[in-house]
Amino acid sequence: MTRIIAGAGKGRTLLVPRGGATRPTADKVREALFSRLEHGGWLEGTRVLDLYAGSGALGLEAASRGAAEVLLVERAPAAVDACRRNAAALASTGVDGVAVRAASVSSALAAGTDVRYDLVLLDPPYDAGEQALAGVLAALVDGWLADDALVVLERSARSPSPGWPPGLEAEEERRYGETALWFARTTPLAPLEQP
Repeated sequence: MTRIIAGAGKGRTLLVPRGGATRPTADKVREALFSRLEHGGWLEGTRVLDLYAGSGALGLEAASRGAAEVLLVERAPAAVDACRRNAAALASTGVDGVAVRAASVSSALAAGTDVRYDLVLLDPPYDAGEQALAGVLAALVDGWLADDALVVLERSARSPSPGWPPGLEAEEERRYGETALWFARTTPLAPLEQP
């Protein structure tokens, strides 16, 4: 059973799509991740993008803990339905600002945005190819990230370290059994040279 761990929606049970369409982040991993994010000030009043959202557990946890705006991106119909139902249930506790986009991550990113996100949470399928993931990370840098943004990537602990594109710099890696979390921050643009 997947629940919201803390915040305004604490204890709220989340609907998880059946049939193996998603792989929910383990409670201990979510707890460790959100403890780090909260301690670092990455939740209160921020804009959060949850890619490969599944049930929406990561983005909804961020909303419950004070994120101002959350966008859940998911393409599997059962998961999109779960995201919408979970967001509506969380809204009943007074937590608003969660939107769901039914699209593949690559098409959602290609469509562009006027919003710059402070925190991006990615939990792609473990079998997602490195080249596809590199394309997603590069697309994020191209107009989706705030000046000082944090990107968190969840993968199998057996996956290679991600190839961060220019504009993102690796910060740290944490392992929890079979799960690894990689953290990267946006890097400031080099100042233009004066003649």
